[in-house]
Amino acid sequence: MALTPEVQNTINTWLTPAYDADTQAAIRQLQADGQDDQLTDAFYRTLEFGTGGLRGIMGPGSNRMNRYTLGMATQGLCNYLLQSFPGQEIKVAIAHDSRNNSRAFAEIAAGIFSANGITVYLFEALRPTPELSFAIRELGCQSGCVITASHNPKEYNGYKVYWNDGSQVVAPHDQNIIAEVNKITSPTEVKFEADPARIISIGADIDARYFAAAKQLSIDPAAIQRQHDLNIVYTPIHGSGVTLVPGLLREFGFTNVNVLQAQATPDGNFPTVQSPNPEEKSAMQLALDQAKATNADIVLATDPDADRVGVGVKNDKGEWVLLNGNQTAAVLTNYLLSARHRAGQSTPQDFIVYTIVTSEVLGDIARHYNVTSYQTLTGFKYIAGLIREKEGRETYIGGGEESYGFLIGDFVRDKDAISACALVAEMAAVAKDKGRTLYQEMVDMYAQYGLYVEDLISLTKKGQRGAEEIQEMMASLRANPPQQIAGLKVVEIRDYKTGHIHNLATGLATDTGVESSNVLQFLTEDGSKISARPSGTEPKIKFYFSVKQPLKSAVDFDLAQRLAHEKIKAIIADMKLQ
Repeated sequence: MALTPEVQNTINTWLTPAYDADTQAAIRQLQADGQDDQLTDAFYRTLEFGTGGLRGIMGPGSNRMNRYTLGMATQGLCNYLLQSFPGQEIKVAIAHDSRNNSRAFAEIAAGIFSANGITVYLFEALRPTPELSFAIRELGCQSGCVITASHNPKEYNGYKVYWNDGSQVVAPHDQNIIAEVNKITSPTEVKFEADPARIISIGADIDARYFAAAKQLSIDPAAIQRQHDLNIVYTPIHGSGVTLVPGLLREFGFTNVNVLQAQATPDGNFPTVQSPNPEEKSAMQLALDQAKATNADIVLATDPDADRVGVGVKNDKGEWVLLNGNQTAAVLTNYLLSARHRAGQSTPQDFIVYTIVTSEVLGDIARHYNVTSYQTLTGFKYIAGLIREKEGRETYIGGGEESYGFLIGDFVRDKDAISACALVAEMAAVAKDKGRTLYQEMVDMYAQYGLYVEDLISLTKKGQRGAEEIQEMMASLRANPPQQIAGLKVVEIRDYKTGHIHNLATGLATDTGVESSNVLQFLTEDGSKISARPSGTEPKIKFYFSVKQPLKSAVDFDLAQRLAHEKIKAIIADMKLQ
């Protein structure tokens, strides 16, 4: 594919002295090798600084993650901070995960902040994203960032920006930062020359403070003391979780924590997995194999920046199975509310939060314990926003989303797989103390509330035509909403773009109660929920399915689960999604 004039002009700009010799040499090598496709992808646009920051493939180019795209983004953030906090000492915290170039990018960002007169707290080595959120609050920072691409493939890296409450930036700051970043058009506008006197190294002291705060989350330390030798297999999947998870488990009182050595060393190439994502069984397989070989009680895993948690348990047939994100969020919510109730810790001000595409069983559990539940749009920044809104009037207990994220307590303001690992282990210890397994506790939970089973289909539609197809699909669903799906009558339509909930039986319309987002939901007479949501960052449209199946007894769990999966297949077929 020949280079367009626009792409060639951008390449020519990158071959000027504003860019270093190594970058120019890498570009000239691509030119010499005739790699026009690679050059086009690297230069056809500027890597977008979105509402959460940057994320992209590493390498030279305006559409790549490198010192220049990172530098211009950081300079834009500096400019906004200096506008927002005039006359104040501005402080930021910086963390990074194990990805290739993460340390270098963190140091580049630290240098730019310091050159702009901003005090920088830079972690001495890799640390989890939730600890960055904690450090911002603990050190009284106005902002912070973490270098990570979460669970993306090894070619990627990213830059997530946080505000002074420790949450990812939200309105109006997100759009204001984007505007400032977009004003930076050349690396010559970036202050790369660091002021070392303004860069302060942090590490063990913040770890200790985090551990102290997280230990307060334990509800039943006596059960842990009795079951301290619970056999735990933990894998950080070559990521930053290894710096905190084993230590926090020991702080909780667990004495038999076995870190999977094959994945214990931080490594941005993630050599033992195709994708460092605990949502994928292949990433968890080595840990499951060790658990089987050692007759472990539970498997725990974290992704590279340790904000997502994976859990493996043994079922009643002795087989190791993985919990999905909805199941983990449900059992954690059920444990938190039931254990607090038993311990006499519940208050009328307690509340939980879950996103609109997360299992409705979380709401059922909250109602059973007379605890308020709220729903937010997808993304943990919305959960953090609700915590901020309710602070001082209501007490946040826990909240989660289907994509393996959960947060217990409010001393962190992003999903936190570190504390989640500790509480999942505590759940397993409490269950074992009763002669039961965590799997059995989960089945009993569903027998009490009804079995919810979830699935997800993600359709990729590439290019301009793909984007148009996605919009056409959403427009068609709005213009001609289904009256029934797979024989199930649709009783409610929730359109989060217009902000309206339509009850088809009564004709009444109410507000969704959340900000506008291009999401549609159809609720059926049996409690099933189908959600359509175009991705904001990828050329995809996602369909989420949640069906409810009656379950009167734990002995019927396998049958009910099979029937629920058949119901989902029927819904997918009826909607012609496969």
